[in-house]
Amino acid sequence: MRAIAGLADAALRFALPPRCPGCGTIAAGPHQFCLDCWTAMRFLGAPQCARCGEPFEIDPGKGAECGACLAEPPAYDAMRAALIYGPIARALALKLKYGRRPGIARTVAIQMRRHLPAGDDWLIAPVPLHRWRIWSRGYNQSALIARTLAEDGRQTLALDLIERVRATPPLRSQGPVARAKTVRGAFAIRDRGRVKGRKILLIDDVYTTGATADACARALKKAGASRVELLCWARVVRDDDPAR
Repeated sequence: MRAIAGLADAALRFALPPRCPGCGTIAAGPHQFCLDCWTAMRFLGAPQCARCGEPFEIDPGKGAECGACLAEPPAYDAMRAALIYGPIARALALKLKYGRRPGIARTVAIQMRRHLPAGDDWLIAPVPLHRWRIWSRGYNQSALIARTLAEDGRQTLALDLIERVRATPPLRSQGPVARAKTVRGAFAIRDRGRVKGRKILLIDDVYTTGATADACARALKKAGASRVELLCWARVVRDDDPAR
């Protein structure tokens, strides 16, 4: 049976070879990027702000925070992203969100896994969409990513932990202040007893100004969460922020 399955897989790969998620050229395997796209992506890691994940040019030492976080600390305790928001990261985010390509969720989750926090006592919760947007889009892209990240069973998946109780207009054309005002009070916790004393890992696709994540984190902290961290596919760095 394994031999037959192997032959069938080989035939399928020959007829429908795996494609690079970024540009569509033939790739070495599923969810693998071609060399050009891989080298074009800007991966994130140390040195970076211990709170918001903004990259530092020079390492200021462990636990250092950027000036923006020191001046106005966000509600979440830490944020990490796999990539800086550039052409490849943007292309995948748009395919996942608007191109009806749910399989991209696994592609981005594979790169996000290296930033999963240590320990097995986390609740993984996606940033929610309002029900009207889910009905029009067909799915919540953050929930698809969260489900893939939780497949190893180390953390507990909580897809319905946070509810978007108020529909909000698209944030793309809004600046940081307007974004924060738009999402204020838009989120609620379904089961406060489930949150109290727990560590929550929020999952989202793209981090721009952090307004949505901050609003979710505030609701979670108000419900008694002991720690809230955010994990995203890509983040806009301040020098590249289109909202600034």
